[in-house]
Amino acid sequence: MSPGKQASESDASHPMAAGARLEKMRRRVRLSRLALFTAIAAGPVALGVAVMSGPTTVAAAPSDKPAAVRSAAAAADPAGYAQVFVDAWLRSGADDANGAQARLAQSLAPDVDLPDPVAGAQPKPATVTAVRSAQREDGEWAVTVAAQYADGRLRYFVVPVTADANGASFTVTGAPGAVAGPARAAVGKPPYGVSVPSDGDLSLAVGEFFGAYLTGAGEVDRYLAPEVKLSPISPAPYTAVAVQRVSAVEEAAAAGKVPADGTAVRVLVQVEARDSGGRWPLGYELTLKARSGRWEVAALESGTAQDGGAR
Repeated sequence: MSPGKQASESDASHPMAAGARLEKMRRRVRLSRLALFTAIAAGPVALGVAVMSGPTTVAAAPSDKPAAVRSAAAAADPAGYAQVFVDAWLRSGADDANGAQARLAQSLAPDVDLPDPVAGAQPKPATVTAVRSAQREDGEWAVTVAAQYADGRLRYFVVPVTADANGASFTVTGAPGAVAGPARAAVGKPPYGVSVPSDGDLSLAVGEFFGAYLTGAGEVDRYLAPEVKLSPISPAPYTAVAVQRVSAVEEAAAAGKVPADGTAVRVLVQVEARDSGGRWPLGYELTLKARSGRWEVAALESGTAQDGGAR
């Protein structure tokens, strides 16, 4: 093919391609107008949908990171940090600013002054424990810490603590303030209103169970309901156990005979345990189920997740 002919065909093809592109653009405009007019006729809601669905810019999806940061900060409880600080602060003194406890306190709270006790007049605390944390604002906390002394005295301090945005670091921002201890909460009436006879089958079953669980006298498994697993305390902490009182929620627990299979009762058991160090009053919440004419332990309500049915 001659160069002249190639050029001629190329020149002819460009107008055709340009015309095709122009026609596509016109078709898109007509479709967009049709969709917009239809949306106007359908109402404002449809109009909003039509506008948002048009060929405009694409909006980026909101990031999940800010929510994750807020959740981390909210979950970061600085109770342990405040506890360490108060313990070091109470054991330090301005006259020994280079001592280990003073340096620790100042590293946790750079802008907080050290106490200046008279030598020998201020005993050191035996234990320091965080008892309450309250978040006042984002990242701002007030932690109540209890200091117990060997002579029985108990003092409470509230400590302001700031957490960073990630909840990964803390700083004590002010000196501890001496405060009154938390008030005692009102206690409702316990649900265990049914007295269980001490010589009944249920009390005897409970006594045998705790004999195995606390003293190692026998196998614990023989007193458990099927598919329930509960490991005994090892080594056994006590040498003898006696049931003092059993109270129940359900009347079936006080029946003279073991009820029908599958009957479940919840009981509160007060036991007296003994070891070489003395006598120890202990309390337990149990769930028992009747099976084949005997009571079996279905759950030990210990407040922690244990093996199988024990809770």
